[in-house]
Amino acid sequence: MSGQETVRDTGAAVTGRQFTIRNGGAEATITELAAALRTYRRQGTDLVQPFSADELPPGGSGILMAPWGNRVRDGKWLLDGKVQQLDLTEPSRGNASHGLLRNTGYAVASAAPDAVTLAGEIFPQHGFPFRMRHTATYALDAGGHLSVRQELANLGRATAPAAFGAHPYLRVGDVPVEDLVLTVRGQRRLVADERLIPVGEEAVSGDTDFRGGKRVGDVRVDVAITELEAGPDGRYEHVLAAPGGRRVALWADKTFPYAHIFVTDTYRGEPLAVAVEPMSAPADALNSGRSLAWLETGESLVGTWGIRSWL
Repeated sequence: MSGQETVRDTGAAVTGRQFTIRNGGAEATITELAAALRTYRRQGTDLVQPFSADELPPGGSGILMAPWGNRVRDGKWLLDGKVQQLDLTEPSRGNASHGLLRNTGYAVASAAPDAVTLAGEIFPQHGFPFRMRHTATYALDAGGHLSVRQELANLGRATAPAAFGAHPYLRVGDVPVEDLVLTVRGQRRLVADERLIPVGEEAVSGDTDFRGGKRVGDVRVDVAITELEAGPDGRYEHVLAAPGGRRVALWADKTFPYAHIFVTDTYRGEPLAVAVEPMSAPADALNSGRSLAWLETGESLVGTWGIRSWL
């Protein structure tokens, strides 16, 4: 297979061109729109919620988020004492949501049978006067496990704020999501208001304490968990386990000290879905400054996360 065969032109598909990579008995398809992970199957088992090439990613399914993740209250933040007004992309809550590339087509930087690199350009615009490039490399290793490397580079002359994240919904084949057990080894959680903007922090407890594992069907949460416990390899790992022992894990390096967990009964066509989102900074970081990176000209924020499974 040549690198050119990685790219499939689907004509007028809503999500644009489709980039399919294969290795180790696994296959993943990434969309031109938002560099979203549309499908990922290993050994014939779906490990993320799949969606059609001809529909917008439901609930932000699989999209990458840059130059911030999650939300900005009122779409407003201060830069050098001046109010910046972002476009409100979540009008129901009055927020700017999920960065600036959710509705942008990414260009192919390189393509091979087992990997593809896509780049999205951010130009100065309402509320964000910076020139940046977000690059994502999706790759499958010899075992069929997926890795995603995100890089956000400052191409402009001014120092620029930077954060990113991803929005995959995980599953284990046809096992009902409500029967999966989620484990997230994090000590603290951010307390959010009715607009899902953080207003405080406290120890995890009750429905937000996933350290010992919690059945997904027993909770409805939309919460950022932090003070994550890294494993011996220095990475964070958040695990969904099915009855019988099959498991899928989203791992992330230390660039992603937040795991945003979203359990919802509003995902299109599914009684329940669970997003496990690696985040370099929490919601409203442009205002709080929490974990927000500031990049000089030519500098980049780089982080890698991935999905592995035991089937």
